[in-house]
Amino acid sequence: MSLKNDISEVVLSEEDIDRIVTDLGETIKKDYEGKTPILVGLLKGSVLFMGDLIKKIDTHLEIDFMDVSSYVGTKSTGEVQILKDLSGSVDGRHILIVEDIIETGTTLNSIINLIKSRNAASIEIVTLLDKPVNRKLHVDVKYIGTEIPDGFVVGYGLDFDEKYRNLPYIGLLKPELYS
Repeated sequence: MSLKNDISEVVLSEEDIDRIVTDLGETIKKDYEGKTPILVGLLKGSVLFMGDLIKKIDTHLEIDFMDVSSYVGTKSTGEVQILKDLSGSVDGRHILIVEDIIETGTTLNSIINLIKSRNAASIEIVTLLDKPVNRKLHVDVKYIGTEIPDGFVVGYGLDFDEKYRNLPYIGLLKPELYS
């Protein structure tokens, strides 16, 4: 059985994603020229996006990862747990948090506050997807790939119970599969 049978609609094709990632990479390159930012990928969802994004940023950069969780199934618990922290110091460094999707803002607010407390020189966010309909906390996001409407999306790193991350596009999961 093919995974595409579980998708009701393709929200972003592979071509759409490539165009968005290329545009974001070019903008970030200009903004960070002469600096060496640390791109912090939020595991696990951002892995595919970050992997493609760093190839589009033609300037020096470093990468690190954090694994944080505030979800159980399809619902945010509102409580953020750090499962894997950064490997090194961010003191005086320019940090670019790489996120696959921003929904409630809860997770990002916690991470931003944590990194601020560690004296980063600057903190910005890049996200592939912005879903403001579910926002609980305001988050300043400098780099937004695209805004999407409400609906449970999977693919290109986004999952439902750890499945569907490997789809090369982003699609709406059929509601009967997660309801």
